[in-house]
Amino acid sequence: MSQLLKATAFALLLGLVAGGANAQQDKRSVQSDLPKGWHLLDNTKDGYSGISLERAYEFIHSKNLKGKTVVVAVIDSGIDTLHEDLKEVLWRNPKEIPGNGVDDDKNGYVDDIYGWNFLGGKDGRNVQSDSYEGARVYHKYKAKFADVDPSTLSGEELDLYNMWVKSKKKIEGQNASPGVDLATLRRIYINTALQDSVLKKDMGKDSYTGNDLDNYLPVSEEAKKAKRSVLYAMKTFQVMELTNKQFLEDFNSELTSEETKAEAKIKPPKDYRAEIVKDNEEDINDKYYGNPDVTASSPFHGTHVSGIIAAVRKNNKGIDGIADNVKIMMIRAVPDGDEHDKDIALAIRYAVDNGARVVNMSFGKDFSPEKQWVDDAVKYAEAKGVLLVHAAGNDAKNIDTTDNFPNPTLKDAKRKATNWITVGASGDEKAGGLTASFSNYGKQEVDVFAPGVRIYSTVPGGNTYATAQGTSMASPVVAGTAAFLFSYFPYLTPQQVKYCIEKSAVLPASKVRKPGTDISVELSSISKSGGLLNAYEAAKLASTLSPENKNSNQNVPPKSVLKNKKD
Repeated sequence: MSQLLKATAFALLLGLVAGGANAQQDKRSVQSDLPKGWHLLDNTKDGYSGISLERAYEFIHSKNLKGKTVVVAVIDSGIDTLHEDLKEVLWRNPKEIPGNGVDDDKNGYVDDIYGWNFLGGKDGRNVQSDSYEGARVYHKYKAKFADVDPSTLSGEELDLYNMWVKSKKKIEGQNASPGVDLATLRRIYINTALQDSVLKKDMGKDSYTGNDLDNYLPVSEEAKKAKRSVLYAMKTFQVMELTNKQFLEDFNSELTSEETKAEAKIKPPKDYRAEIVKDNEEDINDKYYGNPDVTASSPFHGTHVSGIIAAVRKNNKGIDGIADNVKIMMIRAVPDGDEHDKDIALAIRYAVDNGARVVNMSFGKDFSPEKQWVDDAVKYAEAKGVLLVHAAGNDAKNIDTTDNFPNPTLKDAKRKATNWITVGASGDEKAGGLTASFSNYGKQEVDVFAPGVRIYSTVPGGNTYATAQGTSMASPVVAGTAAFLFSYFPYLTPQQVKYCIEKSAVLPASKVRKPGTDISVELSSISKSGGLLNAYEAAKLASTLSPENKNSNQNVPPKSVLKNKKD
């Protein structure tokens, strides 16, 4: 499932409406603001726990290194191809002639100029909403396993049965949030939409941002009341930079998804994908489906992620991305709902076959019925020297003991892929602490923590920017750093870049809060590296690895980290 700010903020609203135990925890994380672009700053110089990016560039320039272009594939919801801070860094298929309706490069995908949309139909329609994998698994196998004696099963059948039992427990015991009435939340949404209508009339315009509203002095008493209502909601969602239209669309989307979860107990989910894509989803070899529309109808998430990695640097517009010699290849495979294993497997293969060096994957789910297809794609990327970077998830769970897919554990090989980094979300002491309250964690499964709280980046609209948070934002911070390392040290293998990122991670000077709790722990107890991403330290370490080692599998686990290094 796409891991959006709107999802995190919606969970916060659920907690506030319910008066739940986590409401105070979440509110604490937004009491203090952070400057735009804080995630790039240096703790010693600037006072914020960013990745020391400018120091990294200063180090690179001191070595007189010249960067080479690196292609980063972003498997996501779509991208605004006309955005002022992104259009210059979009990957363009050099072998394809735009808009001629011909598969010029003979790769099976017609007019794939910027990438490919695996959630599209040949008729130009696109999947936006989709169901959840748990519901799909539960209803698909309910008739098969409801009355089966598991002692009669073995091998793949037993694995399938156990997955179905897990889905049964999740679906039949599923609630939106303890104490929350979805009908009440629907009324809140309807009321907010009505108040928006009042404001538009009073302001004399159809579009405004939360910041516009904050500065507006209403004329009528009705409008004053409407301002208080809508402004409270937008501040709660932390979307003051978004327009009223975008905000209401996101609110409705998340509320609808919660209602869909509740409905899944009763009836099978609608097969949104089949109606549009029209492939044989049971056949991984039926792979030439989709369309070239990588913007589609829901590009907020993918646009935000892409800007973190690659927004044009030093152009005096909006924001600076992390990597300066990078091209973004958008592969649309993540709907509003859970992604399908087949789409993800083929998206990874498309990225590899078309020259990506890094693949960012800011999505995740609890079930993976066709995990073998995804595993095969991961192994393909591993063999071709492509690094995969994945968001750990936003449920404040220990993914050492809780399923989170996709993951690097290869089902048939009984080993972990060596070209994979799983990323948790960090923050800043001035705004809730060094670990994000929502981030998943795991001493074995989460490799490193990177900034994922209140990250300012590009959003659809051509020249629009907004703040979002989640491990979805932390993952592209790592992917961008990996692209930066590949650019200036092009001889490095994915394993070496992973090694540099983890080994150089900076150990916090004090304990951190275990996500979702008030318990203080060592960061090393909830992540493999025990440290926070630091691009400067990673670049210094990368400079010590010689080209002669480029064919070695230097997959050394980081047994130590740097503690508050000053130089």
